[in-house]
Amino acid sequence: MFFDPRFFIIVGPFMLLAFFASMRVKSSFKRYAKVGVISGMTGAQAAKAVAEAGGAEVTIERVDGFLSDHYDPRTKTLRLSAAVHDGRSISAIAVGAHEAGHALQDVHQYAWLRMRSNLVPLTMMGSRSWIWIFFAGMLLQQPGLAWIGVILFGLTVIFQLVTLPVEFDASRRAKEVLAHTGIVSNEEEAKGVSDVLGAAAMTYVAGALTAIATLFYYVTLLSGRD
Repeated sequence: MFFDPRFFIIVGPFMLLAFFASMRVKSSFKRYAKVGVISGMTGAQAAKAVAEAGGAEVTIERVDGFLSDHYDPRTKTLRLSAAVHDGRSISAIAVGAHEAGHALQDVHQYAWLRMRSNLVPLTMMGSRSWIWIFFAGMLLQQPGLAWIGVILFGLTVIFQLVTLPVEFDASRRAKEVLAHTGIVSNEEEAKGVSDVLGAAAMTYVAGALTAIATLFYYVTLLSGRD
């Protein structure tokens, strides 16, 4: 169980995909972080403009970390990393607008965002406890307990799947507002925004595929044990 080659056969390819997706998004962000925008807006200014254009009232905060940007629907707060908050680049505009896209989802009561928000407490509980419950069941030779662990991990998989439409839709909303407000003013800027957000989207796809493959491995492991 601890050194099962099947794990690396089933899950390994998707872990590699996730690694390359992570490298790609970092590379795309750094590349377009060197390209300024004609509007001269910062990521924070672009995020505020996108939110206001869609009728969302948000608070914008500057936070530490690289690509630690996120929207908190509980407090209606956009938290932007320093490179995005203060940057005047295509990357900063793209990420800031994307997070504002989540605020637009919130104000328009986008169903997938509401579902994801409702799943957060259960997912956090499951992600912290499933592995311990699973291993306890295996070591104690209690398959029922191990299955509980796998079911809890399944909550993480569901969360990952629900996240996909949320992230793709936020990018779509962001690009639409950036275009019709003139914040993105030419094809080069539009392409850069699409590249940055497309690379970011692939990290969510790779994460979801890795989670599905991991769940499949543990289900087949327990099924074989039974």
